[in-house]
Amino acid sequence: MADSIPLNPVRKNSRRTPYYNSARLPRYSLEDESSNLDEMPLMMSEEGFENDESDYQTLPRARVNHRQRGLGWFLLGGWKVLCGSCCDCLAHICRRKKELKARTVWLGCPEKCEEKYPKNAIKNQKYNIFTFVPGVLYQQFKFFLNLYFLVVACSQFVPSLKIGYLYTYWAPLGFVLAVTMVREAVDEVRRYQRDKEMNSQLYSKLTVRGKVQVKSSDIQVGDLIIVDKNQRIPADMIFLRTSEKNGACFIRTDQLDGETDWKLKVAVGCTQRLPAVGDLFSITAYVYAQKPQLDIHSFEGNFTREDTDPQIHESLSIENTLWASTVVASGTVIGVVIYTGKETRSVLNTSYAKNKVGLLDLELNRLTKALFLAQVVLSIVMVAVQGFVGPWFRNLFRFVVLFSYIIPISLRVNLDMGKSAYGWMIMKDENIPGTVVRTSTIPEELGRLVYLLTDKTGTLTQNEMVFKRLHLGTVSYGTDTMDEIQSHIIQSYAQVTSQPSNGSTSGATPSRKTQASGPKVRKSVSSRIHEAVKAIALCHNVTPVYESHVNGETESAEADQDYSDDNRTYQASSPDEVELVRWTQSVGLTLVNRDLNSLQLKTPSGQILSFHILQIFPFTSESKRMGIIVREESTGDITFYMKGADVAMASIVQYNDWLEEECGNMAREGLRTLVVAKKCLSEEQYQDFENRYNQAKLSIHDRGLKVAAVVESLEREMELLCLTGVEDQLQADVRPTLELLRNAGIKIWMLTGDKLETATCIAKSSHLVSRSQDIHVFRPVSNRGEAHLELNAFRRKHDCALVISGDSLEVCLRYYEHEFVELACQCPAVVCCRCSPTQKAQIVTLLQQHTANRTCAIGDGGNDVSMIQAADCGIGIEGKEGKQASLAADFSITQFKHIGRLLMVHGRNSYKRSAALGQFVMHRGMIISTMQAVFSSVFYFASVPLYQGFLMVGYATIYTMFPVFSLVLDQDVKPEMALLYPELYKDLTKGRSLSFKTFLIWVLISVYQGGILMYGALVLFESEFVHVVAISFTALILTELLMVALTIRTWHWLMVVAEFFSLGCYLASLAFLNEYFDLSFITTWPFLWKVSAITLVSCLPLYIIKYLKRKFSPPSYSKLSS
Repeated sequence: MADSIPLNPVRKNSRRTPYYNSARLPRYSLEDESSNLDEMPLMMSEEGFENDESDYQTLPRARVNHRQRGLGWFLLGGWKVLCGSCCDCLAHICRRKKELKARTVWLGCPEKCEEKYPKNAIKNQKYNIFTFVPGVLYQQFKFFLNLYFLVVACSQFVPSLKIGYLYTYWAPLGFVLAVTMVREAVDEVRRYQRDKEMNSQLYSKLTVRGKVQVKSSDIQVGDLIIVDKNQRIPADMIFLRTSEKNGACFIRTDQLDGETDWKLKVAVGCTQRLPAVGDLFSITAYVYAQKPQLDIHSFEGNFTREDTDPQIHESLSIENTLWASTVVASGTVIGVVIYTGKETRSVLNTSYAKNKVGLLDLELNRLTKALFLAQVVLSIVMVAVQGFVGPWFRNLFRFVVLFSYIIPISLRVNLDMGKSAYGWMIMKDENIPGTVVRTSTIPEELGRLVYLLTDKTGTLTQNEMVFKRLHLGTVSYGTDTMDEIQSHIIQSYAQVTSQPSNGSTSGATPSRKTQASGPKVRKSVSSRIHEAVKAIALCHNVTPVYESHVNGETESAEADQDYSDDNRTYQASSPDEVELVRWTQSVGLTLVNRDLNSLQLKTPSGQILSFHILQIFPFTSESKRMGIIVREESTGDITFYMKGADVAMASIVQYNDWLEEECGNMAREGLRTLVVAKKCLSEEQYQDFENRYNQAKLSIHDRGLKVAAVVESLEREMELLCLTGVEDQLQADVRPTLELLRNAGIKIWMLTGDKLETATCIAKSSHLVSRSQDIHVFRPVSNRGEAHLELNAFRRKHDCALVISGDSLEVCLRYYEHEFVELACQCPAVVCCRCSPTQKAQIVTLLQQHTANRTCAIGDGGNDVSMIQAADCGIGIEGKEGKQASLAADFSITQFKHIGRLLMVHGRNSYKRSAALGQFVMHRGMIISTMQAVFSSVFYFASVPLYQGFLMVGYATIYTMFPVFSLVLDQDVKPEMALLYPELYKDLTKGRSLSFKTFLIWVLISVYQGGILMYGALVLFESEFVHVVAISFTALILTELLMVALTIRTWHWLMVVAEFFSLGCYLASLAFLNEYFDLSFITTWPFLWKVSAITLVSCLPLYIIKYLKRKFSPPSYSKLSS
């Protein structure tokens, strides 16, 4: 009977049911979540879940309509869809990647691997020896401009189409290709050398016969590799052994996640306990590792030793891993390789550099297509007027070649040389020293940016913490009153030593009886300070590190180590913690030693206090707090200390009336706050807790939840000790620079791998979010329903900054990509925290696709490389996190504040100059093509060139090249003015300097001048045709020189030199051009007055129009400069 019941009843009317019927379901009913949510407009009020009255405007949903697909659909374009999907399918099959799988890796036995794993080689090259020439040629000829020149140049090999000399077509094209090839080859050789250096680094590999040296690129999965201190880890490994006695080591991960603090890693217990290194080969053991994935913050695996009875099993987590590209900071480590080459976390998180093309180049490419169209139309008109007689098709092609000067090949040469000139100017600018231009093809992009995506750590901040404030509720201490705290601490411990009978904490921890009645008895300020400082000195994950002075021996005897304060450095996974411990040292309580089970403090009098660590509860982004349970060895007292974010701690500590208010005050000052609390435990309480805690840790299902529940049973009614405020110092001039960029109309997004609280704090202190603005913190969402509700809540906020975590962002983009981006783009500022390197790059790509605006990414660590390469313009800062970002970037700067001048001054100049230069070079080609058209139409539409041979080459090069190129020195606004009025930058993003409107103006100018020059010469010549050529060509050269002078906005002495030099070159060359000119005619008065008259008529009206325009409708920048 049961079998006959259909499991999924067909809901015929489900699609028609109005969405307000869903109110009868429970609010979060996920029974058919996706279908219900599809019925609801996304942007509606929360009440919309109960009724239909949506009082907020709904966003257009990109929805797929499931229409019936019949013959009509097929004929109306369905065939295109089918063809497209077939092509996609074929491409997918051809490009299908090998599926990544989980693996079992036997220690020291690479030959036992079930599969073939990738080679452990780093490869950043774009081409190899076979693909270099085809690859570079493809990159050049995929642009219409260059392909057009290639076709025209090739046509000259056909005798019937030949118009002039071959060199007039091939020399410029060959020059452009040669320059490009050389530039690409140099870049490629550099990349090859960098890769070779990394791949040939030598490492020690353990084998049955002992140690052997092996190259980084020859390392295989299953190899046992020894990595020394300060050496780069060559592949992803599981940490088996270390020379450190405590079985743990520190690694530096700045090139992986961008964080400069050291991370503590723990060796697998089973292998660390083996007596000697060689015993790794006497055991039979394997590691089971999950399949390679992007997430650098998580790992799941197991270690199994088979040759014991029973077998030993250990679970492996992120703390047992050593990822490639990190550096060992303490001791020597031995690990077994689990992932190599393309499967390592660092490579999976790296995106490969794309060839970046500037927006200006794309716009010019569009204009050249329009010119080509005009050229073809003009040629067809010429042939049509002839009446399509004779071999008209050949004549048509000859006309196309004749008019090929409409699109001048010198456009590419001039623009490339201009870009190199701008790069040189940027690098020579004394106001931004150390700036390097690594991609010389996109300087104009700096003047067109709308979105700036910035990293936080090391980019906006220096990642240097300074302890600023200690608040005890009734009294607050700042930087100027720290000496009072110091005297209280000295006084407390002086009392302790003077009363030895009371044990070492009589001044610190009152006895149990007084503790029970704690709230009733007011403690003295001195004892409260002492307790607060002691809690800060104990509750952390900091390890003191001492440099060994014995050469060569890392594992020297402890007697050789220098335990003085000068030789001690602190290491932890958070710079905040290090600063807190440094601060307790400065007030008299010093952390001198720590291992996995104990820590020791030194009092101002030099006495050592020892504590046994019973439990540690590390910080997680979910709990937002960390705890530690310690037993003081001298008294046996057990204390549970805890510190964390105010949001997490407010409900844990006893009732008070000051915490929330003071946290708000400190946050407004831009300080990172931590609440510190404690609870004294009896032996029975602790034993009960330990039993429950160990039981929870062994459970198979919901282990995390059960462990958290047991810990939470302790976190009740804790005694609030103090509130600390630490400042992360900002880079120099970050605030004015961000304000400058905001005024320039640039929207700033901060993408960071750091915690939400820290990111929000820096956003406020750097004035990324202005004081008057609200901040909307996007609540964590894990499914479609939650994302839906949270986006509705965000929709109702106006003009507020958005703070969102990487996990929530991923959920929103999965279900509501279009809506989320549209909402986020309306925010004045966006902060994304806990972002992986890949997510940073995804956000950049998302903005490019949805807004079609230009993006710029700026960062300083290896984790920013993907984002920098994905952006239209990538800027790297040479910082503490190494040079990886600055090497991968298009522009490299030394300080964040330099970005203001780079964009406002150099970005503006590069774009304005290239726009003027590009249009002027086109004008130069169009004017001569107009003259050719007039000439051909007068002489019975013959496809005969007006100017031949050297005249054409000279016109494009020596006669006009220098003045035209001198436009790269022009500037419309002084640098000081551009920085003083950043609002001027907004005009550039609209792209008005080079648009179809400005282009059409230049076309009209060219047609007018070309017509005047040609008709003028034809009207004024008397007998010889040679005179027409002489008069028109001389007038043409003079017109071009005068037009350059008309275009220039600010004169430079080199421009004047270029004008006179070109004129001099032309006059000097007249003596040698007797095959084109009649020298006896050129030296007569009629020639001079005719040339002067034609030039005057062609240029004077334009000068008058320019003067009137400047007077009655001046541009915005001229109002400022006047």
